[in-house]
Amino acid sequence: MKIMVDADACPVKELIINCARKHALEVIMVCDVAHMLFYNEDFVKTVTVDQGADSADLAIANRTQAGDICITQDYGLASLLLAKNATVLHHNGFFYTQENIDRMLFERHLSREMRRQKKSRGGHIRKRTKEDDEKFLSALEKAIERGK
Repeated sequence: MKIMVDADACPVKELIINCARKHALEVIMVCDVAHMLFYNEDFVKTVTVDQGADSADLAIANRTQAGDICITQDYGLASLLLAKNATVLHHNGFFYTQENIDRMLFERHLSREMRRQKKSRGGHIRKRTKEDDEKFLSALEKAIERGK
């Protein structure tokens, strides 16, 4: 079991690394050249891909095996990883499942259509809180325990 991270916009990279250190797990951070990452930890590998709409997603999908834990906020990538029998987690601390992924993909489609028609749903992105980090860490610990 390893932890794969869609690292370009992931706000919980340090939490992932600390948790992986505690459990002696390998972490693979995948990012594009615009978000290059460097870590001095032996158990953290960085894979840098070309910029492109799906470059990081394809690199993650190709490296993921059944039983791996994957962290992403991309619903399309999550769907691919679920098909590979990976445990897929959002950085907000919820699990993607076969039961919820279709709804999420449909909502993403509706949002794109509204943006295309310039009918924004509005709203703003709220600032990440300590509670958000705690929820994510709890879910990650649960995923690791399930995988053992």
